[in-house]
Amino acid sequence: MASSLKYLLIFDFDETIVNENSDDCVVQAAPNQELPDWLASTIQDGFYYQYMQKMLKYLGDKGVKLAELRSVYEQIPLSPGMPNLFRFLMNKQDRFEIVLISDANVFGIESSLKAHGFHSLFRKIISNHTKVEKNGYLSLEPYHAHTCPNCPASMCKRKIVTEYLAERSKDGVTFEKVMYVGDGANDFCPSVLLTATDVAFSRKNYPMHQLIQKEQQKGTFQAKVVPWDSADLVRDYLQELLNKS
Repeated sequence: MASSLKYLLIFDFDETIVNENSDDCVVQAAPNQELPDWLASTIQDGFYYQYMQKMLKYLGDKGVKLAELRSVYEQIPLSPGMPNLFRFLMNKQDRFEIVLISDANVFGIESSLKAHGFHSLFRKIISNHTKVEKNGYLSLEPYHAHTCPNCPASMCKRKIVTEYLAERSKDGVTFEKVMYVGDGANDFCPSVLLTATDVAFSRKNYPMHQLIQKEQQKGTFQAKVVPWDSADLVRDYLQELLNKS
């Protein structure tokens, strides 16, 4: 008997899995939880990763240890309903393949997920590369290069989703549906790949949702849209989907 096709479920991290922007939380590890003005003034639109590189170097220079950075990430609260959704998915891993695509960084994401006990849920975590240097500093490099004019320099999620689906197809894996849970403008970019059988779970009143609404008005957005303010709504939708299948 043929195995039932899985659903591919893709999650963003910042302001989706966690209820804050994890990059912005790193300031909590700084002396007096403050950064110097010269550092903040280096932020360039689309090149946020370069600012994060400078911030991590600054924190290292100030003697901030890796354990202190990890602790900051571990304490970022999950979004409303997210623990319930993840507990539900832990018991349904035969039906879902779950990946995380984020323009944050691998160290922060893994620290958070391990602290909350949900790291094993994800088949793959795709994010900006981090490594611990010989001097103990955490360094960051962009995930890849791309030519998308709408995305930050470090990551185009549309390119990543396209490549992931192609890679899985080579493995002989096809998905009954692709479902995407996100909030930001860089989550809108991959959502335009979704077809009429797929689902975009866009966080209510966040940029992804607003951009989708504009496309819907033009009649050009194909996927079913399920807005959420609590991940309980995502869980309920997935439960109903499994009940029907």
